[in-house]
Amino acid sequence: MLIKNQMGQPHKSIAAEQPILALGRVLQILREEDDVDVLIETTINYIHKEFNYKLIWIASYDRLKHTLFGKGGIAPGNDINFLRRRLVLQPGDLLEQVVIQQSPLGVADIRNEKRAGEWREVGTKFNIQGTIMLPMRHKNSCMGLLLLGSERWGYLLPEDAKARLMMVLGELAASLYQQEINLQQKQIKRPDEPLLQLLENIRNLNNLEERLKAVVEATHSFVSPSRTNIYWFERQGRYFWCRMGDQLVNIGRETNREQSAAGMTVQDLSDLYYALSVNKIIWIGDARSSLEGQFTAKLLQRLRVRSLLAAPIIWQKDLLGFLAVEGYEPRIWTEADKNFVQGAAGFLSLVAPNDKIENIVKQIREDSQLTSEVAQSIYTHQDWKETLRVCAAKVLHRFNATRFLLLHYDPDQNNYQVIYQNQPHHRRPLSCSFGLLSQTDRQMLKSANATVAVENVEADLRFFNWRPLLLEHGARSLLICNCIQDQKAEVLLVVTHTSHRSWTNLERELLWVVSQQIGVVVKQWRLQKNNEQQQQVLQSVQNCLRIVDGTDNENSETEKNHLECAALRQIASVLNCPLALLLSWSHGESTAEIIPGVIPDNRFEVEVSAKLSIQYEAVIQWALVENSYLNVSVDHLPPETRQWLHGEGIGQVLLMALRTGVDHQPTGVVLLADHRERHWPQHRLDAGKILIDQLAWLRRQQQISQRLESITQELRQLNWYKHRRLESIQRTTTNLLKQMYDLGVPTNDMAHTRYQVLLKQLDHTFTSITSMVKLEQWQLHINWETMPIASLLKRSLERIDKLVQEQKLWIGVHGLAQAHTEKEVTNSGALLKGVSTPANLSTMAIAGDIVKFELVLYELLLAACHRSPNSSRIDIWCRQIDKQFLEVSITDNGKIPTELLTEIQQKTHNDILAFCNFDQSPNFNLLICQQLIQQLGGELDIYQSPDNRVVSRLVLPLAEKNS
Repeated sequence: MLIKNQMGQPHKSIAAEQPILALGRVLQILREEDDVDVLIETTINYIHKEFNYKLIWIASYDRLKHTLFGKGGIAPGNDINFLRRRLVLQPGDLLEQVVIQQSPLGVADIRNEKRAGEWREVGTKFNIQGTIMLPMRHKNSCMGLLLLGSERWGYLLPEDAKARLMMVLGELAASLYQQEINLQQKQIKRPDEPLLQLLENIRNLNNLEERLKAVVEATHSFVSPSRTNIYWFERQGRYFWCRMGDQLVNIGRETNREQSAAGMTVQDLSDLYYALSVNKIIWIGDARSSLEGQFTAKLLQRLRVRSLLAAPIIWQKDLLGFLAVEGYEPRIWTEADKNFVQGAAGFLSLVAPNDKIENIVKQIREDSQLTSEVAQSIYTHQDWKETLRVCAAKVLHRFNATRFLLLHYDPDQNNYQVIYQNQPHHRRPLSCSFGLLSQTDRQMLKSANATVAVENVEADLRFFNWRPLLLEHGARSLLICNCIQDQKAEVLLVVTHTSHRSWTNLERELLWVVSQQIGVVVKQWRLQKNNEQQQQVLQSVQNCLRIVDGTDNENSETEKNHLECAALRQIASVLNCPLALLLSWSHGESTAEIIPGVIPDNRFEVEVSAKLSIQYEAVIQWALVENSYLNVSVDHLPPETRQWLHGEGIGQVLLMALRTGVDHQPTGVVLLADHRERHWPQHRLDAGKILIDQLAWLRRQQQISQRLESITQELRQLNWYKHRRLESIQRTTTNLLKQMYDLGVPTNDMAHTRYQVLLKQLDHTFTSITSMVKLEQWQLHINWETMPIASLLKRSLERIDKLVQEQKLWIGVHGLAQAHTEKEVTNSGALLKGVSTPANLSTMAIAGDIVKFELVLYELLLAACHRSPNSSRIDIWCRQIDKQFLEVSITDNGKIPTELLTEIQQKTHNDILAFCNFDQSPNFNLLICQQLIQQLGGELDIYQSPDNRVVSRLVLPLAEKNS
């Protein structure tokens, strides 16, 4: 049917336009209406009219509680009470799936769906099968859902119907979202006006207590907690005490100090304290917290509350206390609550220092004066210890501390040594060193540009290696600074206190300035110490060079090992090690002897008497393989080596062979030892290597000198001996030839017999020459014979008879005559022939090389005759010392050079190269006789008696009675 409108145009009424018109009307209502109930009712009516569903349910979603609240709907039989109840979503439910995923979900028969929850019973009750659940979402937020139920099986929904439903639900969700925003804005409390009012009130108050009270009242009024408190922090003791509460009860420090300290210590509130110290606000609400869960429960139990909001009160980075609002029930703290509490605490941070502004200004002046006085003392006091003493006294007084420690890393010991310390008179100074810090602590101190504070040594993990030592000496808190910045933590300043305490930022900054000034002093001290070490090395080298003369013998060392022992002491001094010894051997030997240089105590004990196999001893072979020094841990030494190197304090061994050239064989190994933690600095190792090389050359020089000296001595003895023998042979030969010339050609039997005797004596003389040439070509040959002492004296006196006659000397022999008879004649031969001697003396024989004994005795008599003035007297005294030795003393009135007496009494030459007046004089023969008589088992001494007579004392070995 055609219908014309007012414009005269035809209009055809189409049934399909009705749903669009209905949709437009409901969308307009949803946009313009503000009442939530009207919006819900309009939506329900629209769905009920346009869609054929027996069950309609609309619910809003509470995100915080994860709950659906029924807003109404349509149910069979008008039973709609269950449509307005609250439904808590459970994990795995269909409704939770729709809310979480925010996408439609359909169920063919809700009665058979186990995940439908309570709606399964509803479906059974009202014979509902096909069910569709659609979310109401806006800006990715789920505002609720729509549930549609039908008596038919299945959940298919036409696309146009689904589109209209989603449009309606989207508009409804937008309206609900806006309503929620409006409601939240109405409920939000704005802290700006109350804070401005609080600021005005605080400005008009006079003292801190009134201001604290005003802050508590304003905070309690705005936040409305169960209680509001201001807790103040006490640094000495590290505890919090309640200074002001919402009931206006001022709990003073003096009235309740012990109880507060015991109940609110930092140890109990550690996480809260450290969070507040870095200016963080703390909040604990309904199952939520800004702290760790374990500490949250402990904190709530300690304060006896179930929710907490706390803001720090900080001035110059130092925690003064905190403002806390507490609730007896769980509570979610809004941003307005947090902002107000934080702002109120900030007001207190500004006004709290004003209460002690005069003390603060005074303290700043004193700190400035302290730093200036320390700087002045550095430049006025030349003694660095006096500088540190002045500085330490001021620091201990300023910080009310217990100990002032200046530590320096010692690379030799690999630990920190206390180079200076100061403490009250009633406390003993530390006598121990500090161990090496961990890598983490060293890196922290190296990169730190401020003082490191430790408030509780027992609980802090920093400087853990020092904890036992610090606690042992009563340190419970400390400040530590790296005195030389941008370098390794080698110089540390440590200030300790006997109780747990918190250090202010002002204190840390002050100590940092002082520590950097002290760093200047330590640098000067290190330069001085390095200079002293260099002087020590130079002095040791000079001492080693002076040792070669071998004049500084000591009673505890043999002359043979004096060079090695003295050099080892110098090497040990340079390397600063407690044990130094030399494993020494000569060319061709298979074993090495141990020459000790330094062995301080039994902790570094060594079996000095042990003989070591050069081929099989590990430390010797290891050292011979290396061209330089070798460092070996004691754990790597074989058991055979530990048998003689068994000191329990030995932890490291440093080895180096004595080498003088590529073609020279090593003749020793220097062994140095120290404890396990010892670190050998490179400069000391280099200096030690120089001294060890010097020792090697000195040993080689000494061995060459000893060998040359020994050869020279042997050749001198041989020359003297052969010369005297040739003189004796020449004299005997001349005498025999003279007698033969006087006898002439024998003409009778008696003359012939006499001639044969002379020939036989001459042949015996030449036979002795042959023996000397054959057996004593390059060295002396020692014979073993016996001869009565009277015969020896007779033969010696006969050889000087001519000289005695020429000088008209008187010679007396004492000890060979009768007990009461003593002969004195000028002819020695006649004397011995005419003297009758007792059997126990005249028949007593000496044993040894008789020829050499005779030559020595002749040399002594000859020297006595040359010294004695004409017509003077020489006495010979014979006395048996014991069963083994006989003493023959020759006394004369001559003069002897003092230098000769000195040489003979020392029994050695000090310097072979030095000029000596005796080398080309007859007196030099006496030195040779002294050395020779020692080799023959006797003694020879020449000295002046108190009456200025010269005494030549000769001790000869006696022969056994049956020999």
